[in-house]
Amino acid sequence: MPHPTASRSRPLEGMRIVELSSYVASPLGGMTLAQLGADVIRVEPLNGAPDRTRHPLADSGTSLYWSGLNKGKRALEVDLRSEEGRELVAGLATGGGPGGGIVIANSERYQDLSYEALAARRPDLIHVLLTGRRDGSAAVDYTVQAATGFPQLTGPESTPDPVNHLMPAWDVAAGLYLAVGLLAAERHRLRTGEGQQVRVALEDVALATAGNLGYLAEAQLDRAPRARAGNYVYGTFGRDFATADGGRLMVVALTTRHWQGLLAATGLTEAVEAVGRALGADLSDEFERYTHRKVLGELLAGWFAAHSLAEAQEALAGTRVLWSTYRSFADLAADDAQLLRENPLMARVGQDGIPAHWAPGSPVVMDRTQSAPAPSPTVGEHTDDVLRTELGLGESELEKLGEAGVIRPRRARRPFTTTTGS
Repeated sequence: MPHPTASRSRPLEGMRIVELSSYVASPLGGMTLAQLGADVIRVEPLNGAPDRTRHPLADSGTSLYWSGLNKGKRALEVDLRSEEGRELVAGLATGGGPGGGIVIANSERYQDLSYEALAARRPDLIHVLLTGRRDGSAAVDYTVQAATGFPQLTGPESTPDPVNHLMPAWDVAAGLYLAVGLLAAERHRLRTGEGQQVRVALEDVALATAGNLGYLAEAQLDRAPRARAGNYVYGTFGRDFATADGGRLMVVALTTRHWQGLLAATGLTEAVEAVGRALGADLSDEFERYTHRKVLGELLAGWFAAHSLAEAQEALAGTRVLWSTYRSFADLAADDAQLLRENPLMARVGQDGIPAHWAPGSPVVMDRTQSAPAPSPTVGEHTDDVLRTELGLGESELEKLGEAGVIRPRRARRPFTTTTGS
């Protein structure tokens, strides 16, 4: 029988998740599920979690980073150092009816909030845990990067030192694996009534990716290590090009049709045929183009250097070549940028401490509907509401908890707005 509140565009309505986490991966996992309809209650210690003040910040001091990763959640602020505070969280974690009993965590700091302790109270509990390494020891994205080979191949060819990537790719991938693991466990529970713990190690995510992309197999089977290639795309033809007026594009020709279109657009078909004859190379072959990428790249670079960005864009627009102009974050945020305003993914969001700005909802389109972004909660914004509606506490009980310092005294909700369109 269908769930009475579920809709095709918000399929996780009726699911309640208690999130005990911080930083990137586990909050992203929770937000991914919240944007699909789950009720995610983010639990924080008094005065907020340590990532509440992580940069970048708005002028008010509110963290844009935290606000971006916690949109659409409810916030519970409680003294986790106190037994009474942890008991409140345990009650939330093990309650919630058929849709509850689900926890996302990135720490096993408190024994009474561990999987074993909570599962003893609710046997069908689903507990999703992020660790740094498989043995439970600590690691973060940048240390995992260092340990798994990718920085040795990132950056300009002339750079002898490892280069960590700006984007925390393993945090992001781990957050999505947490969400997938949770949904798989919940599917199993629906079929069997059994709960379980799901564990995802950040380092395992990186190792799995290195293996899935063939990098680990290549290193094991080929004694010659792969060389750093800068902005060239490995195994095919792709690189960046500068134009006469200082513009820059990334151009990729994966297929023979892409390659032929690129040569036709730049008028270099005959010149490249001559290069192929001189090299004794079949440049219709993808890996041959990669092998001779520098000769071909310099030939194409001369064409781009002789044309403006607008001329290059016009020439490529009529082809199947894969290309894009380089944009900075500032370019994307500029007043005349159309990408943010015209993409249904984005909507204007404003909340206490952060002026109205374009923010993304879920990139998953359900039933032709794009989930609009919801503001992130302020510290303890929903404490009273959560304890009242989810645990059935009355006003006198809330007052006693406030007097004991287990929760903060009631605070007014701070204003926020969400609008769509330009």
